[in-house]
Amino acid sequence: MSARFLPLDFGEPALLAPLKSTLQQIASSEPLRLAVGLSGGADSAMLAVHAAKLVQTWPRLQLHCFHIHHGLQSIADHWQSQVHEFALGLGLPCHSLRVDVAMDGKGIEAAARDARYAGLARLAERTGVSHILLAHHLDDQSETVLLRLLRGAGPTGLAAMSPVMERDGLVYVRPWLDVPRKQILQATGEYAERTGWEVVDDPTNIDDVYTRGALRRRLVPALDERWPAWRSILARHARQAREMSSLIDEVAAEDFARLQPSDDATSFSLESWRGLTAHRQTLVLRYWLARHGLRSPTEARMRELCRQLRSLHAMGHDRNMRMRHERHSIVCDRGRIKLLPENDKSQNL
Repeated sequence: MSARFLPLDFGEPALLAPLKSTLQQIASSEPLRLAVGLSGGADSAMLAVHAAKLVQTWPRLQLHCFHIHHGLQSIADHWQSQVHEFALGLGLPCHSLRVDVAMDGKGIEAAARDARYAGLARLAERTGVSHILLAHHLDDQSETVLLRLLRGAGPTGLAAMSPVMERDGLVYVRPWLDVPRKQILQATGEYAERTGWEVVDDPTNIDDVYTRGALRRRLVPALDERWPAWRSILARHARQAREMSSLIDEVAAEDFARLQPSDDATSFSLESWRGLTAHRQTLVLRYWLARHGLRSPTEARMRELCRQLRSLHAMGHDRNMRMRHERHSIVCDRGRIKLLPENDKSQNL
């Protein structure tokens, strides 16, 4: 095995400290299998390097690398080979998967993201991995807050990315959300100089055909010039919004528990829902959809959903009440609001 990429004594203290703290929080007395989402870019590669260094002293932690091949660029085959070689040099097992990016009415970025998470879940199932480390950093977080603000996200939407997130039965962990990317790039340069390793350079990261690429090319330079601390300020807003979001979720969870929900939480009582105030009706609907891994509808669609639910007749049975949302339908049957997958035959009420 080639040792030219082995971390040896390499490690940037500013990157090791938050990662070590994260591993201490998720590691227990039981063996733990975790993976690094590895695209081959500077951020994920440095996360793999520093994680590999720390795991050397953690015998109960088994570290893997997961690479998702989106099939969107001709050079992606080369990136896949490059990532496997890099992981081999670190002494880590690497697993890759090619996914189909289905648009389904979404933008290319959202579709690729959903395909990526689905692919990571499949790799985790194959390998027994329970936690996946992601290399999102302070710059990513601040950009996400700005994009959500421009898209009209509400106060909870401005919470942006969470340090810990559960999805598809997996725990995703982002240890570097408070780390500026310049520190990662500095470590990248030092590591490349010592090893000869070459970073994967994805041109779409700054291609203004894509929303985030346009932000980086057009807005970020102006913000850096006029408001150099904007990243830290927006990241602070994200933390504050996350605290508020947690409080709102607690209220919504208590309200939902009073709606006579089904055991699988796919349905609840229309009459009980109508007993809530208008604002809490909206909150509990957002909470309900989020429990099933669905995004919240736009403000206009949420208003329409609430209008339809409030206008149903007293028995709450209306074969015509149906709103489609992310491959699901929200329907009403015998006084209960139900969430049904579009391929569920029971939709033919």
